[in-house]
Amino acid sequence: MNRQAPASGRACQNRLRGVGGEVNKTTVSWLLIAPLLLLILIGFVIPIGVSIKRAFDSPEISIALPRTTLALDAWDGEGMPPEEAFAAVVADMGAGLDNRAFGALTRRLNFESTGLRSTLTKTRSGADTLEAPFATSLPEIAPEWGKPQIWRLLKLHGSPYTATYVLRSLDLRYNDTGAIVPVSEDQAIFRSLFLRTFLISAAVTLITVVIGYPAAWYLSTLTGRGKAIAMMCVLIPFWISILVRSTAWFILLQREGVINGLLSAASLISEPKAIIFTRPAVYIAMVHVLLPFFILPLLSVMARIKGDYVRAGASLGAKPWQQFLLIYLPLTLPGLSAGALIVFMLSVGFYITPALVGGITDQMVGYYIDYFTNNTINQGMAAALSFLLLLFTGLILLVAGRLMPSMGKGKS
Repeated sequence: MNRQAPASGRACQNRLRGVGGEVNKTTVSWLLIAPLLLLILIGFVIPIGVSIKRAFDSPEISIALPRTTLALDAWDGEGMPPEEAFAAVVADMGAGLDNRAFGALTRRLNFESTGLRSTLTKTRSGADTLEAPFATSLPEIAPEWGKPQIWRLLKLHGSPYTATYVLRSLDLRYNDTGAIVPVSEDQAIFRSLFLRTFLISAAVTLITVVIGYPAAWYLSTLTGRGKAIAMMCVLIPFWISILVRSTAWFILLQREGVINGLLSAASLISEPKAIIFTRPAVYIAMVHVLLPFFILPLLSVMARIKGDYVRAGASLGAKPWQQFLLIYLPLTLPGLSAGALIVFMLSVGFYITPALVGGITDQMVGYYIDYFTNNTINQGMAAALSFLLLLFTGLILLVAGRLMPSMGKGKS
């Protein structure tokens, strides 16, 4: 018994030391990855969360017109609202209304119905001079208050959160009764915008694959100094700003640019062609920018493929095209699919290059996100477009994630 007690005590101590060591290792591991997690949280998760929230955030009416919003809660939307609602508008639009809140209110309502900015301006300037009954005096300075449409608009969008911006980004809107209906044909631009964005991205990806696959294969066959020089040619574009590279293509593709000059000198064209501000110009510039993103992951896979596999196929009587299609291509599919996916995801968010070398019908979603952010100061629409682009891109990633494992079964 006395001999067993010390032995069991030592065993307990060893187990405790083992548990303590595991705890220390876990703590150290979390401390090591904490900076990376913090960076992802601050630079990725929080901005995306704020952007998604902003896509559904619409506090302008409830902040500027709190009494009106409250008074309209009891109104059923039929006919005209009661006198209390008119009095609430006069009280909210008086001298106490903050200029910033008023500016946000006018932008928000003018987005829903063009022309309401002047109605609100007249109301604010004359609100302090009105006398009861306000249902009579308010329409005298701004006739729109005598119609039910503006009241229904205030009631419908008085909530701090709304799907208005997301619906508009899909060419839909709320009507006066709150039903979702399509926008007019002259305003329906966003569905075609998303379709154009993904079609351009798919075309750029396809062209990149067609050009990049042979280039990556050729690089994989090089050795020594030749491979080093070729790799430098692939890597140098990473050291140059996308803006600089896109501007270079803007200069090259002009009517009096270098490319037209070379074609004229070779007698291939009789007069300069309009290449700039066209869809082909967008393809050329975007493929040039994105080509290294396809070549590098594909090259890393090709470099690990042993030549014995192809030689074994040849020894069994396989023809060159059979060696490529049945042996070499399946082994490169992991790198090909990864590179193509990277190119597609990057091209979906392009803004600078199409803006410089493309025409108005060649602009992608990024152009309109910038337009709503900096030109019209409509952050709700910018956030909604960003949210939908993120959503559609995520769906594509989900589909690609299901396809890529089956595409990448071949291993070297």
